[in-house]
Amino acid sequence: MFGMEKNQSIFDVDPEVRAFISERKGDFRLCTTCGGPVIVPVEMKAPKDSDIVMQIGPNKLYISRVQAHHLRRIEKHMLAYYEGYMEKRI
Repeated sequence: MFGMEKNQSIFDVDPEVRAFISERKGDFRLCTTCGGPVIVPVEMKAPKDSDIVMQIGPNKLYISRVQAHHLRRIEKHMLAYYEGYMEKRI
């Protein structure tokens, strides 16, 4: 996408987050909710031109520029929203 910044070394990404994204073979976005930062598939929340893009294997993790100012590490707890949503669907 035009205008998206690529930056691989700004954040530490927990191995569990890397594995989660790789196993699902899709792109995800780290965005803002009232409960804090969450990681969701791009089908749930589309990337923005201002996002920072990290390559996770063959997939991308788009990071909201708003969240990027507050983050140093992308942690497993940021997946809880998506995992809870998927459990309700089953």
